[in-house]
Amino acid sequence: MRSLLLLAALCTLIAAPVGAEPGRLLVQSTTSTANSGLYDHLLPLFEDATGLDVRVVAVGTGQAIRNAMNGDGDVLLVHAKAAEERFVAEGHGVARHDLMYNDFILVGPGDDPAKVGGGTDITAALTAIRAGEAIFASRGDDSGTHKKETALWAEAGGPPAADLGWYRETGAGMGATLNIAVAMGAYTLTDRATWISFGNKGAHAVLVEGDPRLFNQYGVIAVNPDRHPGVNAADAEIFVAWLLSEAGQNAIAAFRIDGQQVFTPNANPSRWSD
Repeated sequence: MRSLLLLAALCTLIAAPVGAEPGRLLVQSTTSTANSGLYDHLLPLFEDATGLDVRVVAVGTGQAIRNAMNGDGDVLLVHAKAAEERFVAEGHGVARHDLMYNDFILVGPGDDPAKVGGGTDITAALTAIRAGEAIFASRGDDSGTHKKETALWAEAGGPPAADLGWYRETGAGMGATLNIAVAMGAYTLTDRATWISFGNKGAHAVLVEGDPRLFNQYGVIAVNPDRHPGVNAADAEIFVAWLLSEAGQNAIAAFRIDGQQVFTPNANPSRWSD
């Protein structure tokens, strides 16, 4: 009898979802928000205000969405709007909300072999990189940045084949891909937050920016308890509401790296304030 009770207790522990512990939230997040230091700035403010404990799993957007689709998380915070809307439409999320934005930039080596520096047309820049077969480092990991890059290449003649020699898929996160790009003298697409916080720039610099197509919107979604009953739905709603409130939006706006604002909040705080 005792062994049966122990077995039952063990099975309960194994079956318990990661995010189900009251007072503790699990956020499935894109890497740029974590790597930039945004959570180090935001979470102490939220935790002081609510007493809740937030843990973050920082992976590429595609992996974060898949994790949340498995119920392994209470909140999803990523930057691939079409994929986020599918996540909600398929019943995995309660609702998607615009949270903040920044932009993508094309960075590359100082000698700029494709001669794209100073441009504001990302399609023209990618076309020139392809024509000159200049080395380009792609994340190749289904992240939000990779999704954006793929869409931009589609406007510049179609995604390059991975066996072309000049187009290199790293299969790695943004920080690692930037390190590889610097080492290889390659161009790469990155979000501005990661670039500002990146410490190994070498001779690399921002070469193309300002194209409206480089807009980078972030969204936040509470995972749907009707689809994933084990999630910490009550506290997830508190966290989402705080991020979208005036307090949360002001905290996002106040985050700086080397004096530079990294994310611009664009929720509607009046809708969420008490």
